[in-house]
Amino acid sequence: MSVATMRAVRLPAGETMPVLGMGTWHLGEGRHPREVEIEALRTGLDLGMTLVDTAEMYGDGASERLIGQAIAGRRDDVFLVSKVLPHHATFRGTIAACEASLDRLGTDRLDLYLLHWRGPVPLEETVGAFEELKRAGLIRHWGVSNFDIDDMIELTDLPGGGAVQTDQVLYNLTRRGIEWNLLPWCQENGVPIVAYSPIEQGRLVGHPVLRGIAVRHKATSAQVALAWVVSHPGVCAIPEAGTPDHVRQDFGALQVVLHQDDIVELDAAFPPPPRPVPLQVL
Repeated sequence: MSVATMRAVRLPAGETMPVLGMGTWHLGEGRHPREVEIEALRTGLDLGMTLVDTAEMYGDGASERLIGQAIAGRRDDVFLVSKVLPHHATFRGTIAACEASLDRLGTDRLDLYLLHWRGPVPLEETVGAFEELKRAGLIRHWGVSNFDIDDMIELTDLPGGGAVQTDQVLYNLTRRGIEWNLLPWCQENGVPIVAYSPIEQGRLVGHPVLRGIAVRHKATSAQVALAWVVSHPGVCAIPEAGTPDHVRQDFGALQVVLHQDDIVELDAAFPPPPRPVPLQVL
């Protein structure tokens, strides 16, 4: 699959994001040499994985600083996402947190700014701050993360809450609870799901059922798990990869087209929820 033909998900605002992007939860914290992680991010951009997700929490800003270095000179190629911590999400606190993130990222705007999870600050106050940031041109869109269906309904009932663009949640073969009600609600309302930890932080790698399907597709078990996530309408994924080779392997998941017998086998090994399940988080 070429960059030009990479599938995308559509935001309520009308523009699109790549169905496969890059998460950066543990980048910038010394697990790999800094230059290797920077090259990994640049490799992803070259492949069209231009959705880059970070947060002020990640490495206490280290992830944002690393990304800023990686995207220097090619900011316009990136759909850049960051997040505000719940205890910063007052009106003034959200604006200050956003400005600090922009400084660490070395940019003048975010494409998408998320509330990392719900905290004690009233949602209407955070929404007001997001809208002010939009008016000031510091963010283009806003969304949320780790919101369950009741939270999404409450949010969209608030004045201005209907401007939410995404809900970023934990979703993979072992964490299918959102399929009961949150995913259908988001699909019906045109709000994309951004799946974090789509391979369960690597714990799905080597699962015997995934290995068997991978052999049939001449792929890896991780690629099968990732292909399953992004096969759902309105869902994109942001796996983390700290090396260029790992990024290229993630990209290879887009070549895996699962067949109905694959889906039946996966459903047997990783059953969908039989009843409502509270949203899981990592």
